[in-house]
Amino acid sequence: MKKWMAFMAMVLMLNFALQSCKSKPKDADLQQAATEAVAKVPDAGPTPMISVQNGVATLTGEVKDEAAKTAFASAVAGVKGIKEVNNQLSVAPPQMPEPAPVTVTADDPLSKGVTDLLKDYPTVKAEVKDGVITLTGTLKKSDQQKVWIGLNALKPKKIENKLTIQ
Repeated sequence: MKKWMAFMAMVLMLNFALQSCKSKPKDADLQQAATEAVAKVPDAGPTPMISVQNGVATLTGEVKDEAAKTAFASAVAGVKGIKEVNNQLSVAPPQMPEPAPVTVTADDPLSKGVTDLLKDYPTVKAEVKDGVITLTGTLKKSDQQKVWIGLNALKPKKIENKLTIQ
């Protein structure tokens, strides 16, 4: 009986030792596997930061769009041994296009255009200097919109309005 008990104790200890050898993967190994998995995601932009603790992977960083965010999370979730994915990735705001360059008409053609436009308004005087049109004198309120549209079409740098509107 004592031999039998000793034998059973040995079997239980051996079973326990074998079970501990089959322990779950280490977090560092999971992190490496997750990093390799996200590196294989095509056209997703920059690779996010990945940390693993107790089998839970946390993704942080900025990605280009929602599709990339989902693709990275799915790639990490597919790693054997990852229990859960905490997706803290943020989506980058869309890039604004470069503004079109502003075209400012040179003074000589600008002066000619202003003179041609204002010939029907003898009470309005204009001076052009460095792309800036300075208006003085008086103008009827009913003509104001037509004059402003015409002056803006000439593409000056600025219009300084010192007119008296009647």
